[in-house]
Amino acid sequence: MPVVVIGGHSRNVGKTSVVAGLISALPDLHWTALKITQHGHDIPATGEDAAAVPSWAVSEETDHSGESDTSRFLAAGAAHSWWVRAQPGRLADAIPRVREILAGAENAIIESNSILHFLQPDLYLTVLDPQTADFKASAQEFLDRADAVLLHAGPNAANPAWEKVSLPPIGDRPVFVIQPPQFVTPEIVEFVRTRLASSLASSRRKPQLSS
Repeated sequence: MPVVVIGGHSRNVGKTSVVAGLISALPDLHWTALKITQHGHDIPATGEDAAAVPSWAVSEETDHSGESDTSRFLAAGAAHSWWVRAQPGRLADAIPRVREILAGAENAIIESNSILHFLQPDLYLTVLDPQTADFKASAQEFLDRADAVLLHAGPNAANPAWEKVSLPPIGDRPVFVIQPPQFVTPEIVEFVRTRLASSLASSRRKPQLSS
């Protein structure tokens, strides 16, 4: 069961659009999509006080309207779509449930950087926008594990707004230039399909999740 992870260096750089675009472009893979967020306010309380708020929650999306991110995945053609929420620093608590979901998936695509603490995907793509100065620590941490970079085109491509960020770890990786609203090009689709086919042919392995 191949797993693709889509990360990015900040919010609103197009991670969700890339996931939806790949789902739409590769419908034969019958994707199970997961979006992982680490914000405590997204987790429903189980009691009357703050102490009763759990460390994580997982819910399956059923709305095909495309109004939410996980709904966009279904609208794009995903077989299943899940929203995984965890308190900051508590994603490990949700990993057993994530393991169950992945075990039942034909192919999986996950929007997250932090999942890489627990999973070795078949393919990891990172989305970078030189015009967005914020650079998440998780994106920096896993930058050298990216199999390819999806780089926003724009006037700052050669002189990005990021501070204290070094890109040499990915200097030898394929770079696909994207121009919103087209976040997924035919070249990206072919790259993903080829890499997943190669992974299946060589090992037929499942991703290993740590406890």
